[in-house]
Amino acid sequence: MGRVFMVELEGRCYRCKHCDCPLALSDDVLSRRFSCGKGRAYLFKKVVNVSVGAREERMMISGMHTVEDVLCCCCGQLLGWRYVAAHDKDQSYKEGKFVLERWRIAEEASEEFHLDACRILSDADSP
Repeated sequence: MGRVFMVELEGRCYRCKHCDCPLALSDDVLSRRFSCGKGRAYLFKKVVNVSVGAREERMMISGMHTVEDVLCCCCGQLLGWRYVAAHDKDQSYKEGKFVLERWRIAEEASEEFHLDACRILSDADSP
C-alpha cells in the first residue's frame, strides 16, 4: 500500500471521530436533516480524504438508489455513502452528493472562534 496524502482544511470542518482525519468544511453542508440507520446524518456537496466502495443498488427511505459506501482514507472507518444515481427523478438532486452519518464524525471549531471568545459581564456581575 502506498503513502496516504491528506488534504488539510482551513476553518470549521468535520473530522473522522475515529482518527481525526479532516473530511469536509462546514460550508459544504447542504442539509442537516438526513437520516440513517442509527440516527441523524448530513448531506455534503463535497468531502475529502475518503475512498469509495463498490457501487450497489440500495433501498433507502426515499426509494431505490445506486450508492457507494464512503470510507475514511486514513483508518478505513465506514462514514456513510455517496449517491451515484437516483431511480426517481424527484431524488436526482442527491446524485454526486455525500451523506456522512453524524455519530461517525465530529465537528471542529476554527481557531478564530476560540480567539474571539471573551467573558461578558451580566448586570449581576457589574461593580
